Amino acid sequence: MKAYTTRVGSGPFPSELLEGDPIGDDLVERGREFGTNTGRRRRPGWLDLVMLKHATRLNTCTELAITKLDVLSPLKELKVCVGYLGDDGTRYEHVPYHQSVMHKIKPIYETLPGWGTDIERAEKISDLPTEAKDYVQFIEDFTKVHVSFVSVGPSRDQLVVLPRGE
Repeated sequence: MKAYTTRVGSGPFPSELLEGDPIGDDLVERGREFGTNTGRRRRPGWLDLVMLKHATRLNTCTELAITKLDVLSPLKELKVCVGYLGDDGTRYEHVPYHQSVMHKIKPIYETLPGWGTDIERAEKISDLPTEAKDYVQFIEDFTKVHVSFVSVGPSRDQLVVLPRGE
C-alpha cells in the first residue's frame, strides 16, 4: 500500500486532493503517479485508513508493506482520513455499503506532523525521523495490522524492515 492514496478513473474518492491543489500536484509529480500504459494522471489523495482497514479485513492481511513514504517527506503536516461524515450528519467508521452514500460523504481527518527531511538513506527503523515512525505506527494502530516493510525511495534496496514489536 502507498503512504497516500491514489485512484485511477472515475468514482468516489473521499480523500481526493483535486487537480490544482499544490499538495496533490506535488504527490503526483514526486510519486510519478501516471499510468504505465496510458500515461494518464492518477488522482491523488490523503491516506484513507477507513478504506485500508476495510481492504485488510476483506483480504485477511496479516502484514502490510508501505511504499512511497519518501514522497511525503517535504510535507509539514499530513492528513489521514479516519472516518466519514454523511450529508445527513451520520458518522461512518466503516466504508458505506451503498455507492450513493460514498458519493456524498466527506472525510474526517486527523492531522499528523510531517518530518520535512529526506529519508532516502534510512536503512533501519531507527534511521527514520520520529514523525515518520509515528506515521507508520498510526497506520498500524488504526488497521491493527503489523507493518513489516517501508520503502524510503524508488530503488528496490531502499527498504526498511520492521521486525514485530518495533
